[in-house]
Amino acid sequence: MDLGLVALVFLALTFDFLNGFHDAANSIATVVSTRVLSPRLAVVWAAFFNFIAFLVFELHVATTIGKGIVDPAIVDRQVIAATLIGACVWDIVTWYWGLPTSSSHALMGGFIGPALIKAGTGSLVWQGVIKTTVFMVVAPVLGLILGLLLGAIVYRTFQHRAPGHVDSLFRKGQLLSAALYSLGHGGNDAQKTMGIIAVLLFSAGVLGREFYVPLWVVLSCHAAIALGTLFGGWRIVKTMGQKIVKLKPVDGFCAETGGAVTLFATGALGIPVSTTHTITGAIVGIGSLRRLTAVRWGVAGRIVWAWIFTIPASAAISALSYWLINR
Repeated sequence: MDLGLVALVFLALTFDFLNGFHDAANSIATVVSTRVLSPRLAVVWAAFFNFIAFLVFELHVATTIGKGIVDPAIVDRQVIAATLIGACVWDIVTWYWGLPTSSSHALMGGFIGPALIKAGTGSLVWQGVIKTTVFMVVAPVLGLILGLLLGAIVYRTFQHRAPGHVDSLFRKGQLLSAALYSLGHGGNDAQKTMGIIAVLLFSAGVLGREFYVPLWVVLSCHAAIALGTLFGGWRIVKTMGQKIVKLKPVDGFCAETGGAVTLFATGALGIPVSTTHTITGAIVGIGSLRRLTAVRWGVAGRIVWAWIFTIPASAAISALSYWLINR
């Protein structure tokens, strides 16, 4: 690989690091806010399971990102550079604002922007774009429903137990649910960067005639997202763990388990969903089970607006970046 290609791979891994940093809240906010783990132990716990997720998940999501959003034939180094700049800038801006937006959709928007500038709408793989966009709505709704259902089952099952006993039991249970959610996070989000690097290598002729994801790309992407998680985006942790709804260990267990089930299912189907949307929906679901007023709907509304603007905003930034690069 020449120096330019190495620099772009490094930029992609930088985005992957930012993804872990930005989305650390997804994995640890509930377990920190319920005081089951200290912030330091929580990020180590999440980072470990982010990294080993490659042992659990097949590379369906990476293939979707690599071939299922933009036609690989129009991808070149300028397109990839602009894609990553758009996604990184949006992640940094929303981290500064403390908004738990989707790094996945930032990357997707970042990919679409330069593709439209270079080759128009014909360069988009509409089946993949539509599927991912539909799950922008489905993922949080599914997380909400599963969090609500699990909460209802658990609350009913343990309604006659002493509160102290329930709290002690689910403090242990949250270690398992947080691990499962971190596995889902690593298995879903790290693969998106794998797809970008793989399509870059494919377009440069490094992979030969057949598209695939090399093992070194898999390991480096999981390492980068795990390292980002270790540093943790604490502004977003506060929003997720405290500002939407006040959580107890039993609530955190139900939210994380509902989110993990969603991520495992969509990962198996190769659908690149937002881990942020999924866990936020699950947190709102378990909060509304107690009473609707337990959820701070104003904060939730701000988050939803940030979700809506993520794809167009990152697409606009990356399109401008592509134009400037080619100038």
